[in-house]
Amino acid sequence: MKDTKTELRSRLSQIKLLALDVDGVLTDGGLYYSDSGEEFKKFNVKDGQGLKLIMQAGIEVAIITASTSTSVTHRAQKLGISHAFIGVENKLSVLENLCHKLNIKLEQVAYIGDDINDIPVLEAVGCPLTVADAMAGNKSSVIYVTELAGGQGAVREICNFLLKINQDNGLLPKM
Repeated sequence: MKDTKTELRSRLSQIKLLALDVDGVLTDGGLYYSDSGEEFKKFNVKDGQGLKLIMQAGIEVAIITASTSTSVTHRAQKLGISHAFIGVENKLSVLENLCHKLNIKLEQVAYIGDDINDIPVLEAVGCPLTVADAMAGNKSSVIYVTELAGGQGAVREICNFLLKINQDNGLLPKM
């Protein structure tokens, strides 16, 4: 961690968009295959509930992943995430385009990424975050590393921070 919890709080209070990688962030990074070759991913229900809560609080959510798995599309639809970008090679370019469309500055974006293809995005956003089991290069590029691993509630940890900060600032009612 480069900055203190005070710095994290300050940056999170400015967030209008939470963008996420999938493999290793919303999942444990494991790939599961059936005998016929069908790919499966395991998502954490607590992460999903956290994402629903922050969307209800007015924070936009986006998934930006290199994965081409249809399970990602199904999960995004189930959660009501309308900004889901699948099979992305240049995540930063996609995020910049989305920010332009939503009239959000990169400084108002929190991004959670766990591997080297996420580093350009982490270096560009206002609140770069990663999970406990991320690659070392990601950990040195962020202001906060979650206590929990990817797919094990790390996203919910960040969602809870966002909700608490917005409640403390009077932007949301106390729950």
